[in-house]
Amino acid sequence: MSQRKQWNENHKKLTNIILKPSEHQNSKELFLSQHSLLHSSKMSNSPVATLEDDLLKDLLEESYRKYPITAPDTRNSIVWHVWHVTRIEDMTMNILVAEGDQVLYTDNWAKKLKVDYPHSGNEMTEIEIADLSENIDINALLEYRIEVGQKTREIVSNLLPGEFRNKVDTRRINILKEQNAVKKEASWLLEYWGNKTTAGLILMPATRHIFLHLNKSIRIKQRIQKNKGYQNFEEDAGIL
Repeated sequence: MSQRKQWNENHKKLTNIILKPSEHQNSKELFLSQHSLLHSSKMSNSPVATLEDDLLKDLLEESYRKYPITAPDTRNSIVWHVWHVTRIEDMTMNILVAEGDQVLYTDNWAKKLKVDYPHSGNEMTEIEIADLSENIDINALLEYRIEVGQKTREIVSNLLPGEFRNKVDTRRINILKEQNAVKKEASWLLEYWGNKTTAGLILMPATRHIFLHLNKSIRIKQRIQKNKGYQNFEEDAGIL
């Protein structure tokens, strides 16, 4: 709980300094610290247990895949939440910020994951979510997630002073359209990203978005496994 509160405080600090050229290096360092807590400690070789470590510790596969979930704010499985934030981090950082290649399309990740969904997961049907929850290769997903996280850190580390202010280029939005990275029913997401700066993408998809979904996933885990020695869902309801 204290780590989460500190994360929130540091995110406010990052929000306040990220557009100041004089704070460019401090912003990058604070981002890297914040980001490391949102992936497994393996991703950044961190000696500190992370929020994702907390989620994955003693997480049963049946809990990981369970769908639908009975919870106040989601029906989606834990594995869907982890996949969803990873897909969005992959496409926003590698295409919209760096105009490079999505990690998904390197090293045969699409085949390794054993599900054929190139998009972000927004506006998925119940049938699609059930299919993904049941069939995705969890070990491959966690490895894919590590590679996405490491690529993000490389991209942000190489940003030059002033580049946090860069607006998202329409050409890069069109690349995501061509790659079917967002379902037609979720076209609003492309419009949302198209109005962002690099700083805006870093402050939401690459950090805050992951934080929210990991917290949600931890609460789901605690609710499902509360009879297996975990604290009650209600006790954790005030995390955010």
